[in-house]
Amino acid sequence: MSIIKEQKAISAVLDDYRKQVDIIPDEAFDVTPPNGGWSCAEVYSHIMQASMASTIATERCTHGTAKPTNKKLNFWGWYVMLTSRFPPIKSKVPPKVEARMPATKISKEEARNLIIKLRKRVDEMAILINTTPSVRRSQHPRLGMLNAEQWFKFIRIHLQHHLRQLGRIKKQLKIA
Repeated sequence: MSIIKEQKAISAVLDDYRKQVDIIPDEAFDVTPPNGGWSCAEVYSHIMQASMASTIATERCTHGTAKPTNKKLNFWGWYVMLTSRFPPIKSKVPPKVEARMPATKISKEEARNLIIKLRKRVDEMAILINTTPSVRRSQHPRLGMLNAEQWFKFIRIHLQHHLRQLGRIKKQLKIA
């Protein structure tokens, strides 16, 4: 895996998030879709919190505060890393994660600021990853033990997944 390619791909997805926040009308940003689920504001809250948490896990691997282990990805972790997407099944945020990072209705300005903050963190992590031994891993709530490169790739996969979710929400709310 090329860290530079992943960094560019993450940057491109963050560009899409930035464009979407400008396209979504102010009055629709925090509206819950008629079929239920998260509003656009809650998606932004979730994805930015989760991505920042993923950069922290990446950092733990790069700085050696994640203990070396022989444990690796579980079945779903291998699936996600191999296919670069989540399984085609509906799932909810694990309760422990939801308790630590609840999706809240943030403002568009908060969303923009979080995108900037995340982009900076991603750039910082990209520099550190190449020198990190792959035996340093940190636990993901669903995918098993991920090393720094896998956490970095997960950030992109997760961002792309929720970008598709934003598209579904916009369709439900009849936003162009």
